[in-house]
Amino acid sequence: MSGRIAADVEMKDELPYVHKVGKPPKQDLLKEIKTALKETFLSDDPLKPFKDQPRKKKFVLGLQTFFPILNWGRDYNLSKFKGDLIAGCTIASLCIPQDIGYAKLANLPPKYGLYSSFVPPLIYAFMGSSRDIAIGPVAVVSLLLGSMLQDEIDPIKQEHEYLRLAYTATFFAGITQAALGFFRLGFLIDFLSHAAIVGFMGGAAVTIALQQLKGLLGIKHFTKKTDIVSVMRSVINSAHHGWNWQTILIGVSFLTFLLVAKFIGKKNKKLFWVPAIGPLISVIVSTFFVYITRADRDGVQIVRHIDQGINPSSVNQIYFSGPYLAKGFKIGVVAGLVALTGHFPAVNYMAGCHTAVSNIVMSMIVMLTLFVITPLFKYTPNAILASIIISAVVGLLDWDAVVLLWKIDKFDFVACMGAFFGVVFVSVEIGLLIAVGISFAKILLQVTRPRTAVLGKIPKTTVYRNIEQYPGATRVPGVLIIRVDSAIYFSNSNYIKERILRWLTDEEETFKDHPRVECLIVDMSPVTDIDTSGIHALEELHSSLHKRDVQLILTNPGQTVLDKLHASHVADLIGEDKIFLTVNDAVLTFAPKMEQA
Repeated sequence: MSGRIAADVEMKDELPYVHKVGKPPKQDLLKEIKTALKETFLSDDPLKPFKDQPRKKKFVLGLQTFFPILNWGRDYNLSKFKGDLIAGCTIASLCIPQDIGYAKLANLPPKYGLYSSFVPPLIYAFMGSSRDIAIGPVAVVSLLLGSMLQDEIDPIKQEHEYLRLAYTATFFAGITQAALGFFRLGFLIDFLSHAAIVGFMGGAAVTIALQQLKGLLGIKHFTKKTDIVSVMRSVINSAHHGWNWQTILIGVSFLTFLLVAKFIGKKNKKLFWVPAIGPLISVIVSTFFVYITRADRDGVQIVRHIDQGINPSSVNQIYFSGPYLAKGFKIGVVAGLVALTGHFPAVNYMAGCHTAVSNIVMSMIVMLTLFVITPLFKYTPNAILASIIISAVVGLLDWDAVVLLWKIDKFDFVACMGAFFGVVFVSVEIGLLIAVGISFAKILLQVTRPRTAVLGKIPKTTVYRNIEQYPGATRVPGVLIIRVDSAIYFSNSNYIKERILRWLTDEEETFKDHPRVECLIVDMSPVTDIDTSGIHALEELHSSLHKRDVQLILTNPGQTVLDKLHASHVADLIGEDKIFLTVNDAVLTFAPKMEQA
């Protein structure tokens, strides 16, 4: 830590020009509220295209906002359709086998997985704004849905009630996402830190893969729990009588094929289609093999039956009253929030999609599957679906991100591991709660214990920086300069006050042989806001410093902070002549007095 040296400001009869910080003009309250609301909910200014437009044009723009297809559809041509056709077929070949497997994750009949890639993509094609996203079910949400649903109702003993609760939960999941979009509340998901998401998704990937051991090994009686201890106990206990070697051979062989295909696609981006069509090839080949060998008679479990056609309206199946209404609402809200993830965007993009028409193509292929092809899935072995799901969730394990978290922020690494182990060793819901809890804990820690720093002058400049970051920065005799790196709120105001006073005490004890600190400068450049608790903390700081015969000086308060300092008369208490534009201005004004004294 650098020692004190004499200030390099020469004494002159007249001090250099110092620009004074004047009282800001009074702001319009209504305008402030409108600005705050706009920045909170409309930060991207979605209404800008409507500005100064005639009423007819506004109406057209409004339609295009809700139905973007009316905008890009005007320039659609055959060349774009060729790309969308290839992309749609590629995505369909990937999603159809996965849809069937993901339905099983949610303990639902396979047809419901296919429905998820039929109607939703059609709606998105007309109302979605991204050309790259392909709509369909995802593994994490399917597992979460199945886990939370079976905690309430047994999917086998109460099949009808379970299905109704699933309808109810997915209905409220849709309502949740629609509300988030309409009220522009998507920023709520930002409260989940990246580290927590990495851990949660990784834990979910491991849990999903473990659940597939039932199909991969041909186990008939399997635990309903998702934690690793219960799953491994179930696997080991069934080793002597529940495993089927034909099933294992099929599952491991095609899992190896799918992982190799994924590796090829990752190494050579031009071969993206290899892992994309891998699942469909696996289904076709394995189904044909089981059919001609009738391996199902030797214990190889197969899909057996998928209902053909489109399901009738299920509105009358939703629980709008009774005890299951609240349960369905809770599950739906959680699933809706977790579902804010991508759906095959990378594959869709690399397949050459130009517009959301690729979703329409995929939807039509899925519809054709529902009406015509579903009987062909009768002999599809469950081991293949397990292999497809395992190969799909491997990508959720982001090892590079975990290593980076360890290098950059150990707290983030702990948050990641907490969410990961919570999912793997307890349940998906607990892992999610841990992820949310750790994310909020980090926010609270940063808010309640913000950083403060002692500043020194960079030689041959007028710049003042953290002396720990710049050891060559020098202190000014008789002056202690502190920077507060946070807004000052009720949650941290007392801590900031006490921390500044402790800086002062440490300074006086460390440099006993140097001039006594007579001036404490608080650099408020990073202080974006201050509330009434923060105002009171400043008043108490001023009072404490006054008793120790130390002057309090503020530098560079922002407009919001300055408004509140004047409104609360703290500016008068401190003295307007002690509020400066820069730290250097404050030093130029007070350092000569320190030297002269």
